[in-house]
Amino acid sequence: MKNELIKPQGLVKNANRRQFLRVGTMTVAGAGLLLIGCNDDKDIMPEGMVSLGSGDTGILNYAYALEQLEAAFYAEVLRGSYFTNASAEEKTIMGDLEKHERAHREFFKAALGTSAIGPLEFNFTAIDFNSRTSVLGAAKTFEDLGVAAYNGAGQHLESADLLLIAGKIVSVEARHAAAIRDLINPGTADFAGNDIIDANGLERTLNFTQVLTAASAFVRTKIDFSKLPS
Repeated sequence: MKNELIKPQGLVKNANRRQFLRVGTMTVAGAGLLLIGCNDDKDIMPEGMVSLGSGDTGILNYAYALEQLEAAFYAEVLRGSYFTNASAEEKTIMGDLEKHERAHREFFKAALGTSAIGPLEFNFTAIDFNSRTSVLGAAKTFEDLGVAAYNGAGQHLESADLLLIAGKIVSVEARHAAAIRDLINPGTADFAGNDIIDANGLERTLNFTQVLTAASAFVRTKIDFSKLPS
């Protein structure tokens, strides 16, 4: 699925970043019942490995895995000294992002029900949670990856209802990505840089293999995604 180019208003002015993040954040909350009842498509896997499954259930588990990763990352951010010493604005933004990603994680967990994969284990040793540069760099990586993942996965969803929900969530993830990029390079066009927006104004799209390969540097749990569309 392709995002519309995000407008700069609310990003270049620091006072508006927090409002920018909050707009539309919880619009998916009322849609949760649409997903409940997905077919159980889990396999018995070797110890230490999970299978995402196939079809729409597999794609939802894919999104759930990514939301677990982001939620775990921001939980660590809030425990590090970067957050303790951050400005009031950055504390608010990081706190909001942690809440958003936790809400997304719990949304998918509840929506998938018994079809949900279990909790994943993560490895954040490459990130220095006491360093602003390290934390914001990692946040940029995760948020950009999440947006590209939703963009790539949306085309494979069979349910129009699920596609609508995914579109709402990716719009929130795109706000996250833009806000992080503006914290790193305030007052510039980096919030919609050429590395994520092509010449046609469309967001970068990554497939399942590209996303999970990139995420594997931070995920200890082995993930079988062989049943997802190629």
